[in-house]
Amino acid sequence: MTPSDDDAPTRVEAELFVVDDVAEEALGMFQVAEPTTILLTGGSTPAAFYQRLTEIDYDWNEVEFFFSDERCVPPEDELSNYRMAQETLLSKVGGQAYRMNGEDCDADGYENLLRQRFKDFPRFDLAIYGLGPDGHTASLYPGRPEVEEQQRWCVHVPEAGWEPFVPRISLTVPVLSATPLGVFLVSGADKREPLRGLLAGQDIPSARMAPERLVIVADRAAAG
Repeated sequence: MTPSDDDAPTRVEAELFVVDDVAEEALGMFQVAEPTTILLTGGSTPAAFYQRLTEIDYDWNEVEFFFSDERCVPPEDELSNYRMAQETLLSKVGGQAYRMNGEDCDADGYENLLRQRFKDFPRFDLAIYGLGPDGHTASLYPGRPEVEEQQRWCVHVPEAGWEPFVPRISLTVPVLSATPLGVFLVSGADKREPLRGLLAGQDIPSARMAPERLVIVADRAAAG
C-alpha cells in the first residue's frame, strides 16, 4: 500500500522552542516520547544530540534506528551519515540499526528493507530532521523532482543541491512525515533564513514535513 496524491502530507503548524542548548532540549523530548523506532539524520547539530543520548539510562536493546538519507559513499567514508551515527551513538548504545547502502547508492534496497519491516507503510516513533541553509531536509533539495515524489518510499538523488556534491539516497516526504513526533534541530546563524522560511511555510523541502506534531528546537543564533 502506498499513499495516493490525495493522501499526500499537508503542512502542520510547528512549535518553536528557542533554547541555549539544542541537544539538551531534544534529549528532554526524547525521554518524554520514549521512542523505540527512531529516524536519524546527518549533520553536526544532530551529532551533538546523539552524543547526549549515550549518557542516559535507556533500554536500547528494544530500539530500532533508521536513516533519513545517505551519501553515496562507503560506510567508513568521512562523508557517511552512518559513520557519524555509528561513532556518536550506535557503537555505544546497541539496538538494531537499518543502514542505507550508500556504497551502492541502493535506494531500491532500502525501500525493500522498509517494506519487509513495516509492511503497509513505515511508522517511526520519533523522526529527527536537519535543516540545510537552502531549506533542504534529508537529501530533498529545492527544485528537485525527488521533493514531489509521493509513491516511492526511498529515492535516488543523482544531483545534490548542497555540498558535499555527491549523489544521495533519501526517504521521501510521506515517509519522513510518518511519525507522531518530528523534531527539527537547528543551530547557527546560517540557518536563520531557512528557519524563517520553514516557519512561514515557504515552498522549501523542510516545510513539506508533516508529522502529527512538528517541533523546531533552535538556538538563539538561528532564531535571530
